[in-house]
Amino acid sequence: MDTKAVFAALYSVCEENATFFSGGAKGSQGDAARRLVDVMKLIQEHARSLEPVISGFASVYHHFDFDPHIPANGYRSLVKVVRCCLLHIIQKGRYITANRRSIFFRVAHNAGEMEAYCNALCQLRALLYLAQRMLHDNSHGNLFFQDESGLSESFVREYSSMHKGCFYGRCLGFQFTPAIRPCLQTIAIGLVAFGENYKRHQSGIGVAASSFFTSGKYAIDPELRGAEFERITQNLDVHFWKTFWNITETEVLSSLASMTSTQVKVNRALSVPPVPFDLPLAANHRASVTIAPPSAHIGPAPVQMRLISYDLREGQDSETLLSLCRSEGGAISLSLGLKTKRLPSSPCLLIHFHGGGFVAQTSKSHEPYLKSWSQDLGVPILSVDYSLAPEAPFPRALEECFYAYCWALRNHHLLGWTGEKVCLAGDSAGGNLSVTTSMRAAAFGVRMPDGIVAAYPATLLTAYASPSRLLTLMDPLLPLSVLSRCLSAYAGNEPQTETQVEKVSTLSLVRRDTALLLRDFRQGASNWIHSLLDSNRASAPPSTAAEAPPGATDTVRKSISEASISSPHADPPVPSEPSEFPSRKLSVKSQTCQDLGSHHNATSHSSPLLSERTPEDVNFFLAKDGDPSLPSNLSSVAIPPPGGEEGSDLEHPREFPLGFEPLRSVQQTEMRLQSSPVVKDPFCSPLLAPDSMLKGLPPVHIVACALDPMLDDSVMFAKRLRNIDQPVTLCVVDDLPHGFLSLSQEFELSSPSPTHPRSHASTASWNGPIGVRRPLLGRQVLSMLAPLREWSLQPGKELKLLMGRA
Repeated sequence: MDTKAVFAALYSVCEENATFFSGGAKGSQGDAARRLVDVMKLIQEHARSLEPVISGFASVYHHFDFDPHIPANGYRSLVKVVRCCLLHIIQKGRYITANRRSIFFRVAHNAGEMEAYCNALCQLRALLYLAQRMLHDNSHGNLFFQDESGLSESFVREYSSMHKGCFYGRCLGFQFTPAIRPCLQTIAIGLVAFGENYKRHQSGIGVAASSFFTSGKYAIDPELRGAEFERITQNLDVHFWKTFWNITETEVLSSLASMTSTQVKVNRALSVPPVPFDLPLAANHRASVTIAPPSAHIGPAPVQMRLISYDLREGQDSETLLSLCRSEGGAISLSLGLKTKRLPSSPCLLIHFHGGGFVAQTSKSHEPYLKSWSQDLGVPILSVDYSLAPEAPFPRALEECFYAYCWALRNHHLLGWTGEKVCLAGDSAGGNLSVTTSMRAAAFGVRMPDGIVAAYPATLLTAYASPSRLLTLMDPLLPLSVLSRCLSAYAGNEPQTETQVEKVSTLSLVRRDTALLLRDFRQGASNWIHSLLDSNRASAPPSTAAEAPPGATDTVRKSISEASISSPHADPPVPSEPSEFPSRKLSVKSQTCQDLGSHHNATSHSSPLLSERTPEDVNFFLAKDGDPSLPSNLSSVAIPPPGGEEGSDLEHPREFPLGFEPLRSVQQTEMRLQSSPVVKDPFCSPLLAPDSMLKGLPPVHIVACALDPMLDDSVMFAKRLRNIDQPVTLCVVDDLPHGFLSLSQEFELSSPSPTHPRSHASTASWNGPIGVRRPLLGRQVLSMLAPLREWSLQPGKELKLLMGRA
């Protein structure tokens, strides 16, 4: 896309509309016209400052790609979001130009639309300033800063005070494909309605009923929705998010999901007792290692799993397996009639670890797409319901996942699997557990899985900053404050206390009289309903106006390592001694991360674990010899910290150049960056693992999202594996948010690009509507599992990435 042409079109449409509406109308129309003129001029001012920055980033961000065929990194994503915002403004400006003489044209409504996108553009301008700061200190293709101070602390401080409501109102999800915006809007409305009634009712039915009746005002008032969304994300604790994210597991919703999803022959919840057993070593089958049951923090307890199989296979109806089944309080989804055909055991098994930020959801939340996978891959799937934080922090989840993996190896005859090939798959937190479970298998010396598929994994749980982490300011699914609470819970830190902030009232927030509210009621309600019924309307100007609140895309969604930037010259040490972990925090637990390296069993043990290893430096900086063209290119884009005497007397120095200040939130909250040595454990953050721990991994296939705050986790982890000659492939899909797998079964998504990310805004002509929808069935998301088909059906064939199904 021609950047100069986009900015030229923006200047032209803004100037034309500003000239037209400066005619001097009187009354309310005159006030709205003046608002429209002012916002057009302000957009031009922001654009003039952004144009050289965007052009500068476009000349250097290719240095940070995984390879020329996979152009994806956080710098690209930030530029893509800014361009998308500009294209929306151009489209809206042209709509105003075409309809401003109509008797049905509402100046105030369109002024509100432009103000919302102008606010978003202002905040994006602030993020680009921070990205330029990152570029100044980081080079040679590295995306993370190995320090939790400096710019990382600055971003957390700025995040707590920057206005985010504009990204959650009228502009909600503007950066994603139009097909998914109605879904995001529904989630946002449900979230704020649920948050308003949270703790008012003891029963789930009471909360659901009250939320349903109060959701109407948030559907027709995007400004109110954005402000309330910002309040909730910044102030409610992790227990609220556990409750909200687990709504899909309620009996009513789970029953509906089961009715509409693929019907399978076997769907059984298992409870495996915590009994130690022996497993042969991979290097010497005559020797064995004892696999102890999980015991960290909460003591020995059964490990919960779910077996899903599209076909009934040998062993899946055995008495031994049926004795492990647990009731879920409803009709059991199992077909074991006498007439059911039993197929031979499958040569491959897929072991799945679900996402949910380590604090929420179970295999039941991910059941719909797991059923589809079982049908399309033709293999049984074992999904592990590991214990969740904060009640069971690290390393409990890892212990249970590893135990489940070893149990599946030993009891393959019960799962309808021959024991030949086994692959691990997981999304988000589950992607992390897929990698760390394999690392632990290597440490114990047992058989390694044959492959790993990690979807948008969290590979770095520290507060190291990266450009993609800046997207947490606008991401509606992973705001930074929510992400930090989940990570603190998983690390076992003391939970952050819930901040009580006065709820925003409609009149005090919007500050408009009843007549204005009633005037906008019909238009807002109509647009919202049509956006849900017709996804093509999502890209039309009226629908866009009603769908997105004025100031809140996802601000908090930043990954764990979101907030830090500092010296790129010192690698963080990998903890090698148990004493390095603070005893105050870990002494109250029955077991800590030291358990990963202190299993002393009677039988022979394999290679030493983390605590027994010699400290090894992490080669985090991959490029030893910098690109000679890089310094000169960077000098035109990167900027040092803003100097000047004006900010020298302040408690905190200025973060932005003189003459610019981002919009500030009315409801500021204190946000502290909590760090713990636990998150630097390689079994917690595999990106920090030494080369010796990564060299034994099986082929890894990573699926990332171009607009995901965790994009840089995937890019840097793929670079690390490639740097040590480990087989790895990286696929980056377009215009989809973090967690798209859970949404794919209920909403049609736009087609992912086969080789590289493309903005839906940039692929559509900016002379026409933005985000022309590209229909496709949700099952095409299964293309991410194509390597599993390769590994299971054609052993020995080179690892490939197959986008699209035959």
